[in-house]
Amino acid sequence: MSDSKPFPPLKNDLILRAARGEKTERAPVWVMRQAGRYLPEFRAERVENDFFKICRTPELATKVTLQPIDRYDGLLDASIIFSDILVIPQAMGMTVEMIPGKGPHFPDPLVIPGDMAKLKEEVDVKKELQYVFDAITMTRHALDGRVPLIGFVGAPWTLMAYMIEGGGSKTLSKAKEWIFKHPKQSHELLGRITDVCVDFLIGQVRAGAQMLQVFESWGGELGPHDFELFSLPYLTQIAKRVKAELGPEEAVPMTVFAKGSWYALDKLSAIGYETVSLDWTHTPESAKAITNGRVTLQGNMDPNVLFGGDEAIVATVERMVRGFGSTGRYIANLGHGILPTVPVEAMELFLKTVHRVGLEVAAEEKAAEIASK
Repeated sequence: MSDSKPFPPLKNDLILRAARGEKTERAPVWVMRQAGRYLPEFRAERVENDFFKICRTPELATKVTLQPIDRYDGLLDASIIFSDILVIPQAMGMTVEMIPGKGPHFPDPLVIPGDMAKLKEEVDVKKELQYVFDAITMTRHALDGRVPLIGFVGAPWTLMAYMIEGGGSKTLSKAKEWIFKHPKQSHELLGRITDVCVDFLIGQVRAGAQMLQVFESWGGELGPHDFELFSLPYLTQIAKRVKAELGPEEAVPMTVFAKGSWYALDKLSAIGYETVSLDWTHTPESAKAITNGRVTLQGNMDPNVLFGGDEAIVATVERMVRGFGSTGRYIANLGHGILPTVPVEAMELFLKTVHRVGLEVAAEEKAAEIASK
């Protein structure tokens, strides 16, 4: 898709300012997996089209990306392109299927290190993943500047684990066998995945993404020592190499989300990302103390609170926003993706409460600032 038209001017840059550490009038908010199965309009789309067809068809990916922005008009401060972290294994030559009710499935996973020979030696990201770039460009235009567009990628350890396990796993015993029995080949595979991640993120920015997030969804399956060996170096490489290639003029704010890796927060705050996303195992007080203003924090309500009824949602959001603060270095979100059976009304209440409490806290912070002068 060749579209050299200038993008519409951005009308809401709240999340970008929060990520850069600038003062905001309230905490911005978006939700991981906000375009997805909890939305009836998305489920209707899935009746006609399979999951990866939506990912690979820019018109459909654009339509689905905009569904939550349209439904929750004025309540979301960012959109995230509809895609999947497993497009990278596909680009590297693996087959990935999305099985209804089961999730991702690799018919021919990597079993032994010799199986890496089945992967493409060189991955032409522009050729293999152009459909994502086209969807990003199309979505930027369709958004008409309402909110920024986030691009994303799965982190190397998480992608490696999927490629070896052949899908989801409760133990990751096959992937862990690799890192313990075949550490050299594991690092080789992680390096190859990292190269593709870097090229893919650079391409997303050049296609129109205004912010990036790296999802280390299975980070917490590694203990602190193994995380430092098999995750952290590659997360660091991604931030440094993407920013170096784009340069200061083109670079966009980047977020890292290592779910379950509570022990790594200090180190994650020092590897080149503007924002660190948190799951619900952190308290605002401890996260702020550990990061000490070095990064913007994002998160971190347990997605299951959305099943708890209005009172639980309001109380949890109150505690979260008041804990993190509203006008400096904070982006409200869940602590992981929204779940498929969440009522759309619960999501709406979450967003409205973040707005309300964010404005209240901002007013209190401003009053306290004036009083201290």
